Amino acid sequence: MNSRNWVRLFMSTLAVGGISAGIIGFIVKWSEYKELFSSFEFMDIVLAFIWFVGVGLIFSVISQMGFFAYLTIHRFGLGIFRSVKLWNAVQIVLVVFVLFDLIYFRYKLFADEGDSIFSYIVVALIIALVGIVVALLKKQQTNKQAFVPAMFFMIVVTIIELIPAVQANDDSWLYLMLFPLLLCNMYQLLILPKLTNS
Repeated sequence: MNSRNWVRLFMSTLAVGGISAGIIGFIVKWSEYKELFSSFEFMDIVLAFIWFVGVGLIFSVISQMGFFAYLTIHRFGLGIFRSVKLWNAVQIVLVVFVLFDLIYFRYKLFADEGDSIFSYIVVALIIALVGIVVALLKKQQTNKQAFVPAMFFMIVVTIIELIPAVQANDDSWLYLMLFPLLLCNMYQLLILPKLTNS
């Protein structure tokens, strides 16, 4: 990929992160901002949107760092295991392990007595479902060998990128970070072949 395409990927991913966080921010924090809309305080709405966009730009940069880190790790994995099948098996084991950890450790650390584990499963389920769908799209876009790496990136790398929001233990912040990260990760994964072939 040449420098022009890298800049294009960087800027377009920033836009995806910023715009998605700008919209999602009002949805997940609606209870805090609904009065602005009911009283139609235009400047306050614009300022809040700009703030959410700024946060989304940070999420986008985190997503891009994770993407390029994974591209490097993927090459190392292929080199170390010297077999696509073995490396894919390792990635599948890591996917299951990380999803289990996301549910189990969040529940153990943050659940109050009597809390249901269901709400802790929801986040992992969203990430897993989106990861599988994107991996299927990637498989159709390229070849069947792309499914496991794409699923690994969408699930494991997204969860690693999500750690700051998980540690904050605030559902609104968790979802505010989760959806822009998923969108940015999906966008980078699916747009990369078009950029490298152009």
